[in-house]
Order: sequence, then C-alpha cells, then structure tokens
Amino acid sequence: MGIFAVLIFLFLGSVEGFSTKSQPCHYSKGKTCKPALANALFSTIAFVLGAVTSLVSGFLGMKIATYANARTTLEARKGVGKAFITAFRSGSVMGFLLAASGLFVLYIAINLFGIYYGDDWEGLYEAITGYGLGGSSMALFGRVGGGIYTKAADVGADLVGKVERNIPEDDPRNPAVIADNVGDNVGDIAGMGSDLFGSYAESSCAALVVASISSFGINHEFTPMLYPLLVSSVGIIACLITTLFATDFFEIKAVDEIEPALKKQLIISTAVMTVGIALVSWLGLPYTFTIFNFGAQKTVYNWQLFLCVAVGLWAGLVIGFVTEYYTSNAYSPVQDVADSCRTGAATNVIFGLALGYKSVIIPIFAIAFSIFLSFSLAAMYGVAVAALGMLSTIATGLAIDAYGPISDNAGGIAEMAGMSHRIRERTDALDAAGNTTAAIGKGFAIGSAALVSLALFGAFVSRAEISTVDVLTPKVFIGLIVGAMLPYWFSAMTMKSVGSAALKMVEEVRRQFNTIPGLMEGTTKPDYATCVKISTDASIKEMIPPGALVMLTPLIVGILFGVETLSGVLAGALVSGVQIAISASNTGGAWDNAKKYIEAGASEHARTLGPKGSDPHKAAVIGDTIGDPLKDTSGPSLNILIKLMAVESLVFAPFFATHGGILFKWL
Repeated sequence: MGIFAVLIFLFLGSVEGFSTKSQPCHYSKGKTCKPALANALFSTIAFVLGAVTSLVSGFLGMKIATYANARTTLEARKGVGKAFITAFRSGSVMGFLLAASGLFVLYIAINLFGIYYGDDWEGLYEAITGYGLGGSSMALFGRVGGGIYTKAADVGADLVGKVERNIPEDDPRNPAVIADNVGDNVGDIAGMGSDLFGSYAESSCAALVVASISSFGINHEFTPMLYPLLVSSVGIIACLITTLFATDFFEIKAVDEIEPALKKQLIISTAVMTVGIALVSWLGLPYTFTIFNFGAQKTVYNWQLFLCVAVGLWAGLVIGFVTEYYTSNAYSPVQDVADSCRTGAATNVIFGLALGYKSVIIPIFAIAFSIFLSFSLAAMYGVAVAALGMLSTIATGLAIDAYGPISDNAGGIAEMAGMSHRIRERTDALDAAGNTTAAIGKGFAIGSAALVSLALFGAFVSRAEISTVDVLTPKVFIGLIVGAMLPYWFSAMTMKSVGSAALKMVEEVRRQFNTIPGLMEGTTKPDYATCVKISTDASIKEMIPPGALVMLTPLIVGILFGVETLSGVLAGALVSGVQIAISASNTGGAWDNAKKYIEAGASEHARTLGPKGSDPHKAAVIGDTIGDPLKDTSGPSLNILIKLMAVESLVFAPFFATHGGILFKWL
C-alpha cells in the first residue's frame, strides 16, 4: 500500500512537472483549477483512506464472525430458529458496518477536501477517485489471498480425510481441520466484504466524477451532486427495515423455512429500496438537469435517473435468483449433475462444466439490458448509478453472505466438540441454506463489478479525452484481444497457486496420519499449527504474482502504448472476465451442492445415489474438490481484476494522457 501510494503521488505530480501554480481547468474552459500537485497529494490521501477503510472492515467482520460461530453452535441446542437468528444478526453487523463506514468516510473526505478545493469541484472529485482505488486494491489481496488460504486447507482436508481415510468432515483427528475453518472466514468474510466495499466505493466515485462535469458540478448544486451517496444512505435504512423481517416479525420454527427467509430478505429489501429511490430522486434532484456525455451535455429528467437506479437494483435480483436456480440442489440443474455421478467423476465434471457455461446466459442478458436502458437514459452517469442501485442493498447482501461461513464454522465446532447428532443436523441445515445464498452473493458481486467497470471505463475515456473507441484501429484492437486474455492468465495463476498449496497440505496431512501414533484412534492430537502455517505462507506468497499482474498491466500499457490501447485492454478484460467469473462460480457451487444433495439423502432420487462413501458419492466429492478453487478463488477474484484495472486507469488518466504512449510516439 505504501509503495503504491508513492507511485500515485509521483505519477500524478509529474503531469505538470510538480509545479504549484494553478492551471486552466480541464473541462470548464476559461476557469482556473488547483495545480496537478494538489491533485496528486489528495488522490494519494484518498487512496490510503479507501485502503484503510477496507482493511478495518474486513478485520472487524472476521472478529465478529469468530465471536458468533461458537454462539451459534450453543444456540442450536435450543432449536434451529434461535441459531438462525444468532448467525443472521452477526452477518448483519458486518453488512451494516461496511455500508456505513464506506459512506461515512467518503462523505467526510469530500467535505475535508472541499475546504482546500473550494469552487474547483472538478479537481475535488477527480482526487476522490483514489478512494475507490484504495478500496479495491485491498480487496484484491483479501479475495486472492483469502481464496488461496481457504481452498488450500479445504482441498487438503477433503482429499486425505474424506476420500482416503473415510473420516467425516470437520473431524478433529484431521490435522487440516482448523486451517479449513479459519479459511472460511478469511475468504468469505474478509474477501467478500472488501470486494463489495470496493465496488461500492468505485461506483460512487465514477458517478461523482461524471456529475462534477455535468450541470450539478458546474452550477455547484451540492445536494444533487451527492445523489449517489443519498441512494446508498437510503439503502442502509431500507436494509434495516428488511432485517427485522428475518429476526423479529417472523420466527423460524422448522429447517425448511431457513432458505425462504433468506430469499425473502433479498426481495423485501429490493421492494423497499425501490420506494426509497423514488423518494430520493423526487426530493433530491431538480426536475431537469444535464449530464456530461462524451463532450456534449445531455438533458435528463429526475424520473429517468430513478429508472436507472431501479433497473440496476432489479437486475441484481434477477442475477441472484438465476444463480440460485443453477446452484441450489432444490432444482433440476444440480440434481442432473448429482445424477451424472452414477457413472463416475468424469461425467460429473462434464455436466458441471456445461451447467456453468449455460448459467452465464440470463445474467449477461440482464446486465446488457440494464446497461442499454441506463446508458440511453443518462449516458455514463446512468450506468454508474445503476451499479449503485445494484449495490444499494449491500447491507442485506453482505448479511446473507457472512451468514454462510458463520453457520459453516458452527457446524465444525459442533463436530469437534463432539456434540450430539441432532445439533450437527441443525447446523448443517443452516449451512446448506448459506451455501446457496453465498452463490447469490457472488452473482451480485460479479454483476455489479461489470456495471461498475463500465462506468469507470466511461469516466476514464472522458478524462483521457478519447472521443470514440474505434475497434477497427490496430492500436485498440490489439488492446482488446490482449485484455480478453488477461482473465485467463489471472485464473491460471490463482488455480495453480491453490493446486500447489493444496499439494503441500495433502503431503503434510498424510505425513501426520502416517507418523503420529494414536491419531486415527483419537488418543493423540494432530499438529494443527503446521497446517495453518502452510496455508498462511502459501496465501501471502502466492498472491503477489496475480496481484502484480492486475496492478501493473494498466501502468505498463498506459505508459508504453497510450490511452487508446489501454481502453481496448479494459474493454476486453471486462467482456471476457464477466463470463469466466459467472461460469466458474456457478460450476463450483453446483458441484458442491450436488455432493451435499447425495449426502443429505432427502429425496428418493438422492437415496438411490448412495450413502456417504458409495461410488457416486466419491465421484461427487472429486467434483466438489475441483470446483473449490473455481468458486472460491478464481471466480470471485476476477471481478476485482475487472474493476481494479478500470479504476486504476481512471486515477492515472491525467498522467497517461500527457506522457503515455511512448512506443507509438517513437514509431
């Protein structure tokens, strides 16, 4: 973080040769704006603020989750409803903490920076973009590092424990069991939290940058200028109302009420939020105003902005439910995958991959529709607020998402503490619902990443003064095809990291089973610490290459090839990254739930596939193990690749526009 902050300051300061004189404004011709050096300094401060907010939220989220997991286990003695409330409330703490701290820090930063900038709103909001970059760069490490950590432990624990030694999941005799349980928190709580926080910070920044050069910014109208922040703050209130429906208005009495309750959270929050947006758009915006649209000003009405936010909000819901259809074992896609385990692991893998590719279709149409509608109504600003709409219910989304690992850990604690079979059944039911909702959360994260990235792309193109991005020019096309390759390169790195870390873990677990006497009998304890150390070291070491790929690509392309090629790279990475991210997440989720479907044996069909330990079950475990790095490492990390490259390009745009494209200048 420190090194990158220095880079931002040096690059942006050198735009005007570190001069402290005021310069003519970039968009408002005839006015003078603050010097580039000030922009460099304030962008750096904003970057550090964003990064620190992201880190603190992730840290607190993990602290809450580790407090909550044992309490959930204890509550499960009283019944499934009590346990659900404990897990759900702890998840909500994380959700509201993140949404509120993100909003609060951003608002404070805007006001403090405003003391220096005064009337120069253009410079002010350009400096604020550093906040989004900070949030996302920490998310990169949370997601990639967390993903490698959790999956190395998970794959290692499953392969030796379940497949070779036939001991149940979360059995305390398994040396990797602690690392596996810690990993759930690292990947799903710290990773997911910082990821959604990054999206949220970036979409706010993208909207503010475009607004600052529209009529709001030119006429200095403070309330409509902060429309993106108003949408988010109404979102917090809407989510507070929604949370009461899960914990206070209705009580959960049976196991089969858990999943509907979590799904209702999404629907209720979306409905309440639609009313909230209508109010904010009516009260906070003038009836008509103009929005900057690639050099021209476009007239927009307040109801059109309402539609932009609403279409993002509802598209998020659609993506969530399609994801759920493809990954929940209540529907035919996962049941077909489970059925294919009859003939072994190979058919399971084939069916699972096919399911993942197929699950991309509807989400992409939903994203495409919301982009088309919001762009035609309010240009790039429309796309930015559509992304904010999708993220406006972030508190509920995160609550549902953090609920998963908490109940997963609760099950692990019940198993390790040797509690009765009945309690384990209850925590398993909580966990199964959490798995599906985690997939919904990933769908949200990927969908919003696509919209955020496009909005940032628009802001970058405006800032770098490219009037059109023409695919037929060789400069842009080479960028496009290389950009489309980057998600594959990135996925290769993360998959291989998980593979090699899991290999070390498997060897260590096997070594302990073979050399520690009395381990299988349960008379001696395994050495948990070594396994935790393997995961920790692997994640810290292995996240550097993929991180460097994402952070350095925009800098290298911008400096050597210039802004046109960079715009091609961003478009290519966005288009190909979204597809891989959705298919990887859903394939992994489907394999996981196909295995759980066979294990639970809840239907006649599931019972024909065998008890645990049958051949179809072993095939399902193999599929699940392959799917682990797909759904928890490569898939979710890709949305950070898409966003981070775009926001970084936007922050460095002034530098690239003046000094970029060295190679093409020589040719």
